[in-house]
Amino acid sequence: MQRDLIGYGKEVPKIEWPGGARIAVSLVVNYEEGSEYSTLDGDDHHETNGEVPSPVPAQDRDLNNESFFEYGSRVGVWRLMDMFQRHGVKSTFFSCALALERNPAVAREITAQGHEVCGHGYRWEEYHLKDIDAEREAIAKTVASLERTTGERPVGWFTRYGPSLNTRDLVADEGGFIYDSAGLNDDLPYYVETRGNPWLVVPYSMETNDARFWRGGLVSVSDFYEYLKETFDCLYEEGANHPKMMSVGLHCRIAGRPARSRAVEKFLRYTKNFSGVWFARRDEIARWWLEHYPPGKLQA
Repeated sequence: MQRDLIGYGKEVPKIEWPGGARIAVSLVVNYEEGSEYSTLDGDDHHETNGEVPSPVPAQDRDLNNESFFEYGSRVGVWRLMDMFQRHGVKSTFFSCALALERNPAVAREITAQGHEVCGHGYRWEEYHLKDIDAEREAIAKTVASLERTTGERPVGWFTRYGPSLNTRDLVADEGGFIYDSAGLNDDLPYYVETRGNPWLVVPYSMETNDARFWRGGLVSVSDFYEYLKETFDCLYEEGANHPKMMSVGLHCRIAGRPARSRAVEKFLRYTKNFSGVWFARRDEIARWWLEHYPPGKLQA
């Protein structure tokens, strides 16, 4: 996990997406509900990353926060999937395995509708806090669970608050993975080295992400829409010469709420007015990149 402050730099590679698209839009749904911290699951504290700060003592059950998360699995996820169906777009589900074990109907529907299942850990917890053996075990457990509940083996990986120093090596060791999204540092996929071999990173974004409703970065639905729109407009314009990639991060308990879902709907309607837009699963982006731009082939 070496730092790279240079990246493609001034020599942005001139790549081609399928059909000559100017931009690849990656919709990501983080499915975490039911896998968050909970005293019911033996944790010594309840989940603290909720809609509002909680006065409930950490060691006690926080019923309001539990109910807030439940909205995502009961209602929000279906609203988002219905929206994607209406607009004919596919997404990637960053999937916590325990969450899908607890809602098998959602697990089956994700793949039935043609969305990608990406490993998001067995639970929604910080993998950078785990020792190497515990993290290795969690990765294997996640793969086995997701394959069982969804019928699809994940080929990508992304966990809460990013990777540990060991994550990339462990994912490569597991076998069957072709990319991770443990990078917030580019508008295009890129290669790093792990275990002495090139490894593909399909970068993600925390700023075109509905989590900003939690963190005070955005205060209204229109703000979120405008931010997505302006990001798209900039990357689409640049894509005339150097096609780019845009990630949109969503959560069922956040963007799955009625008002906030309208921002996503409005964004999809807006982008549908443009030609040369490729709505792609992250594994589709990864496979395209690996096939057309293997290590050493990119040219500015």
